Amino acid sequence: MNTSNASDSNFTGFLHSEIGVTDPTDSFFHIIPAMFEKSVSYGTGTKKGPLAILNASQQLELFDGKGIPARRGIFTQAPLKCADSTEQGLMEISAAVARVLSQKRFPILLGGEHTITLGALGAIETQDELKQKVGVVQFDAHADLRDTYEENALSHACVMRRAFEMGFPIYQIGVRSLSSAEAEFRQVYNIGYYDAERVAKNGIPKNILPNNFPEIIYISIDVDVLDPSIMPSTGTPEPGGMNWYQLMDALKRVMDKRRVIGFDVVELAPMEGFKAPDYTCSRLIYNLMGMIKRRL
Repeated sequence: MNTSNASDSNFTGFLHSEIGVTDPTDSFFHIIPAMFEKSVSYGTGTKKGPLAILNASQQLELFDGKGIPARRGIFTQAPLKCADSTEQGLMEISAAVARVLSQKRFPILLGGEHTITLGALGAIETQDELKQKVGVVQFDAHADLRDTYEENALSHACVMRRAFEMGFPIYQIGVRSLSSAEAEFRQVYNIGYYDAERVAKNGIPKNILPNNFPEIIYISIDVDVLDPSIMPSTGTPEPGGMNWYQLMDALKRVMDKRRVIGFDVVELAPMEGFKAPDYTCSRLIYNLMGMIKRRL
């Protein structure tokens, strides 16, 4: 395993200001920054997202309001540059996530564009103990179910279509922008969803996931699921998104009676001199660690 951490000079580990340099063998949470940007179609800058999140995390309190998630151990791997082709970048991500899973640790993937989720799902496929179905819970403003976008089947706009083709059941939360073809695909293939308009009108139901959805889940969070008033620093902002407490509540409900094996946070495109969205992402990640720690 890559044992680089906050001692490297070119990046700072998650919460290094509070926990210092950590040992991967003593850490349950493994942060994998993936500086992957190959197919963004509007705003750019997602490859800068991982380092912005790591830098913002230095301002977090160890206490998340209920406990100290960092006591489970947080190790930050050296950022994956993903400088070559899309396929090679995804292989690099898959290898990193697979190493963490094989050691019974918890991978947290920082994007980068949403395509990186395919790297994590590819790693899940390699794990013998996860041969049973793993469900993907997607928080997103967009359905990402296009077959191709701008003649690219590995576009960030196609990530959930590829995940579906890999055999992963999908449930979408917070969507408020999709093509007619994507809407039809949802209906034909029975893709579950709880869209942003329903969140706004009805709140978060107690049992947001269907009873027959897999017990083991992977969570993928495109930060544009949040309203642009909260998260303007993203490539394709869409009005009408979830607020902070709706997202926190939805995450808690999603994890009820289910086991989370990893998650990613993607599509942050940092704005120079505007730090609030970067900090929001780091807080989101740490809050999720806390939810997972308490379930353990």
